Formats: sequence, C-alpha cells, structure tokens
Amino acid sequence: MRIATWNVNSVKQRIPRLLPWLEERHPDVVCLQETKLTDAAFEELLAEPLAERGYAFAHHGQGQWNGVAVLSRVGLDAVERGFPGQPDYDGRAEARAVAATCGGVRVWSLYVPNGREVDSDHYAYKLAWLDALAAATVGEPELALCGDMNIAPADADVFDPGAFSGHTHVTVPERRRLAAFGLTDVVRERWPEQRVFSYWDYRAGMFHQDLGMRIDLVLASDSVAARVRAAWVDRQARKGKLPSDHAPVIVDLDDAPDGDIGPMVPPPSRPATRRRVTLPQGSR
Repeated sequence: MRIATWNVNSVKQRIPRLLPWLEERHPDVVCLQETKLTDAAFEELLAEPLAERGYAFAHHGQGQWNGVAVLSRVGLDAVERGFPGQPDYDGRAEARAVAATCGGVRVWSLYVPNGREVDSDHYAYKLAWLDALAAATVGEPELALCGDMNIAPADADVFDPGAFSGHTHVTVPERRRLAAFGLTDVVRERWPEQRVFSYWDYRAGMFHQDLGMRIDLVLASDSVAARVRAAWVDRQARKGKLPSDHAPVIVDLDDAPDGDIGPMVPPPSRPATRRRVTLPQGSR
C-alpha cells in the first residue's frame, strides 16, 4: 500500500498538478492539506475525476483557509472530522484534521497550526492542539499521522539552524510535542544522515538553492513502521509551473514498486549552502 501526504496550498490551483500526479505515482491513500475549499466545493470540483481514478474521499473544509482530505482506493471507513478535545481558535474548531481507516491502517491527514510567533496566542494554540491530538490518538495500534506538521523534528531538518533561531517550527516545546507521540518518523528512520526537505519558500530562489525544511511527515506506529519498504520526498512535484511550496512525501508498505529510491527524487542539483542566509520576511 502506497501512502502519500501533500500540502497542495489550494487544491483548486493545483488541479493541473494533482490529477496527473495521481496517475503517475498511483498512491493508494493520499492525505491532502490546505485544500482551501468547503466540503461542497471540494466535492463539486473533484468527486468525478477522483471517482474515475478509483478514489473515495473524505474532506473537512472551511473555505479559503485550512482544509484537509483523505483520498483512498483501498477503503474509507470510520471517517472522523476533527478529534475529541480539539481546541478552538477565535471561537471555532478549524478544519485541520480528518481520519479514515484505509486498508486496515488508521490514517490521519493533519494540518498542524503554524504557531506564527513564539509566545503568541497562536503558538499556545499550536501546543494545545498537539497535546489534544496526542491524547485522542494514543494507543491506536495501526496508525499513520500524515501531513504538514509545521515542525522540523531536528536541526538537521532545516537548511541552517541559525537562520531559524527565535522562530517557530524549531522550538523545544514544539519538538517535544512531536516526540511525545511515540511514533516512528519513517522518512528519517529510512534516511538517518541525509539532507531531506519537503518545503521550500516560494521567494528568494529558496527551492533552486535547496534552502528548505522537512515539516511534512509520516509518523507511524510500530506495526505500520515495520512494513515500510520505501520512504521518500517526491521533489519532482515541486518543480515546474504552478507548484505548491511543498512536495509530496511517499511511503510504501510491504512492497516498493519504484524501489528504495529516496530520500528526494530527483535529488537537488545544488550542494548545501555554506553562506549565511536570512529567511525571507514572513517565512516559516
């Protein structure tokens, strides 16, 4: 079973990339984030083309912000939108989590709050959101948490730790929450020493210089992690016209149809930078 997760940064804009990608990579389960559509709009836009490709779907949206989905051609059971104890922000529960059981695995598509600035109310919301998610998913034996976690698990997961000092995504409290799930980060488990990113800011040529972050993750329970045969970032999907600023992460269970080809496909053409780079203003 091939599981993929992709923050598409507006599914409507990404249709010319998403549908050909489904036909090229043949994922069995796809977790999407930042769909930025209501449930009705998502269904109107994608129900027919997804059905033609064999996918059922569950979507949890709220319009121009957030929005998550699970697409599956191996079953879509026990759909859950949001999770028990999910905190509100500005008086509403945001559309950031949807789950379904697909091929026997409980799969969550997650768009973790950004946090914005350290010590802001949004940062506190992010930590509370992660605590509630951990409580809601603890003990699930066949589990895969997939999505844009908005946390780089370690300094090796950003292009320059010094450039991120004082920013969200790399703070100790965020990383502790991620570790507290007690799950296997399957890409890092597969590629413990390699430079691997999944997100590159649109600005300042960050992608072409390979100045990125690894914040799109698949976290798996022991039984699911033991089935992993390949885990990689589909960097090709970040190239070309009208890309998302994220690349898909692909994990193969039991069989690796493309071989163990990671960690990023294709690999970046530029070597790691040796100069100090300042983050673009407003960047993650």
